[in-house]
Amino acid sequence: MGSVSLYRDTGVVLRVHKLGEADRIITLLTRRHGKVRAVAKGVRRTTSRFGARLEPFGHVDVQLYTGRTLDVITQVETVDAFALPIVGDYQRYTAASAVAETADRLTAEEGEPVLKLYLLVVGALRALAEGRRDASLVLDAFLLRSMAFAGWAPAIAECARCGERGPHAAFNIAAGGSLCPRCRVPGSVHPAPEVVGLLDALLHGDWDIAEGSTHGVRRDVSGLVAALLQWHLERQLRSLPLVERRTREAPGAGTLGSDTVSGETEVTSAAQGTRGRDNAQGTTGA
Repeated sequence: MGSVSLYRDTGVVLRVHKLGEADRIITLLTRRHGKVRAVAKGVRRTTSRFGARLEPFGHVDVQLYTGRTLDVITQVETVDAFALPIVGDYQRYTAASAVAETADRLTAEEGEPVLKLYLLVVGALRALAEGRRDASLVLDAFLLRSMAFAGWAPAIAECARCGERGPHAAFNIAAGGSLCPRCRVPGSVHPAPEVVGLLDALLHGDWDIAEGSTHGVRRDVSGLVAALLQWHLERQLRSLPLVERRTREAPGAGTLGSDTVSGETEVTSAAQGTRGRDNAQGTTGA
């Protein structure tokens, strides 16, 4: 970005933390510069002109100048006030927190453009702020698409190992998704066809299918998505266990096979438990 120079960009506030008595360090995911960590001077004072605009989930237009260690924010204008409707609703707030943490984790390098991820974050926060779609579906769609951005898209319509077209009955986290009978490995789960269908719908934006799904199907999809993300990141997101998973649908029966566990916590636990065991046996399971 040069030595000492001004630049402008549009970005989403991913997180903030205190610096000294009155300043904050703001982590932004920006359209053109990727992840940027910058100092906002004096924003914790009640007289700050733009402190309220630099809260998590804010979509802002910022002017910064490059400093020796951290850039410094000099101007802020609100583009979209996503934070206000999100922070007032626990389900939307926890989902948005998981979106922001995922984006932060997937952008280790600062200053590298990640336009697709930026657009995914803005789209997810806009959907959460508007509240027209179920927050859990929005979050899982974002997580699946952000994994695809990172090169971790699960195989859904074909075998993850040999590429044979499906649908296939087995699904294995560590193997990368669906597995045909020949490639199936120990520790695989057997999601119902509706679960596989919802995974595909969320990955490709088919909201008619997604919104027609039952609570049980959504719960099992959330479990598989959480386990996939945890596998690739190698540790769980801090915010994900806090996400409130509820829908307007009546509770439905579990849709994973009877030989495995069902539900987000259990599926994630199964992924953790079998990862070490199967690797020790020379196989790959989840």
